[in-house]
Amino acid sequence: MATNAATAHRGGWLARERTVADPGFNRWLVPPAALCVHLCIGEVYAFSVFNKPLSLLNGTVGPDGAVVPAANDWSIASLGWIFSIAILFLGLAAAFGGTWVEKVGPRKTMAAAAALLGGGFLVASLGVAWHQLWLVYLGYGVLGGCGLGLGYISPVKTLMSWFPDKPGMATGMAIMGFGGGAFIASPLSVWLMGIGGVAFAFVVLGIVYFVYMMVGATIVRVPPKGWLPQGYVAPTKSRGLVTTANVHVDEALKTRQFWLLWGVLFLNVTAGIGVLGQASLMSQEMFPGLITAGAAAGFVGLLSLFNMGGRFFWASTSDYIGRKNTYMIFFALGIILYALVPTTGQMGSIVLFVLFYGIILSMYGGGFATIPAYLKDVFGNQYVGAIHGRLLTAWSAAGIVGPSLVNYIRDYQINSGVPKADAYTVTMYIMAGLLAVGFVLNFLMTPVNERHHLEADAAPSRA
Repeated sequence: MATNAATAHRGGWLARERTVADPGFNRWLVPPAALCVHLCIGEVYAFSVFNKPLSLLNGTVGPDGAVVPAANDWSIASLGWIFSIAILFLGLAAAFGGTWVEKVGPRKTMAAAAALLGGGFLVASLGVAWHQLWLVYLGYGVLGGCGLGLGYISPVKTLMSWFPDKPGMATGMAIMGFGGGAFIASPLSVWLMGIGGVAFAFVVLGIVYFVYMMVGATIVRVPPKGWLPQGYVAPTKSRGLVTTANVHVDEALKTRQFWLLWGVLFLNVTAGIGVLGQASLMSQEMFPGLITAGAAAGFVGLLSLFNMGGRFFWASTSDYIGRKNTYMIFFALGIILYALVPTTGQMGSIVLFVLFYGIILSMYGGGFATIPAYLKDVFGNQYVGAIHGRLLTAWSAAGIVGPSLVNYIRDYQINSGVPKADAYTVTMYIMAGLLAVGFVLNFLMTPVNERHHLEADAAPSRA
């Protein structure tokens, strides 16, 4: 006890020891703490609302009254890299920071994430004010991306430790905030840009998100060692893909199961993130004259609701039907919907377009919320936080591949004379093909060989 007290004193308020819950702590206070962080970092899904304004910073009004970009304005393709860089560094920070998170605990990690994301917005605002794209890449992409990664993984293991009886539901409650963040950020960003422009919006968002994320860091607690919820009986035997053993994070990387799940996440994310990053522009170009910039912002917000709801719905459902079966549904249904999206544009049916994309984004979000519990099933709970961080490098890779497919194929199609409304058809069919590969990888999942397991620990005690 004296050692813990001394450690807590040296580490101050941020020390892991200061976050250990007192007896009688209500575990249901932890999901709101995680939501405080995930609602803020989920702003990245609304970044597409900045793309068009950023491409017209020096624009002039043309003869028809529309604003046209100046010669030195940034292209949509170059702006698409802001989102991709942010997702790249999200995955890198999660991968390399996962072990650090296990060591220092969720509070210090959340505080670091708040500083990185808030500071990143401020640096990006300077890039906008000085019209230096590299500063936007550095601020929002690199610094902000690292904040996204640390913030994303900060509560995952803590939640599953508090809710071993419903790990899918627990992570779904928090991670749904990441999907729902855009529902707040999209209209808020448009409103702030209307008041003072993009740079002003970045400054305000950076300050607000820093404060709100620190609220989450203040609330969060970790359970005492060996704690189990009242009435919960931990399983004593492995069943199917669900193991009672633990696999070390370094050993997990030597298993085929880790790389199968890496491929599963990569393909599911690639298909969703490409269209999500350009959702605002895509909707306006596929339905010209029918969807305005304001309506497109609303569409992005609506997609975030599906993204958010899907995270909770699918992750909770996976507690009953299993993680592997849940992913089978994602891939099988996703193939059909992606293949049908171009038809909705040709029909001019905004309703079907929104409905199909809503379902697609629910499964995209559901994949993120289900994967931590999938990892816990396959590799055990002891190192799941660090393993989850390593697996999120698949998100980084998808953050490069997905938007690049959408942006550059779109540009190639338009430059080849294809109307803007039809410029996304080929991309949608490619995404459907990627999901078919993901279906096969998920089908191949089997339990981890016992040679990778750690020696069994003593059974945990109840608190």
